[in-house]
Amino acid sequence: MKTAYELAMERLNRTAPLPPLTEEQKREIAELESRFKARIAEREITIQQQIAAARAQGDLARAQELEQQLAAERRKLQDELEARKEKIRQGKA
Repeated sequence: MKTAYELAMERLNRTAPLPPLTEEQKREIAELESRFKARIAEREITIQQQIAAARAQGDLARAQELEQQLAAERRKLQDELEARKEKIRQGKA
């Protein structure tokens, strides 16, 4: 499922395509994606452990709260990644 950002970028590219990325930009974007993938995985592991502990204690409300927190943190990190990638694409890194 595509995000609203991705859909908007597709529409924009149809009307005004972006110039091709340089090798340096591709490298920077790949590094960013790798770093953010690691950050997201780290948060998922930490919060999943907390969710498991809350469920083991029978605190389903806390587990649900943590699941929502995880989703929000994942979205926040994805948004930050996309913003940084866009800066690189525009040459403003």
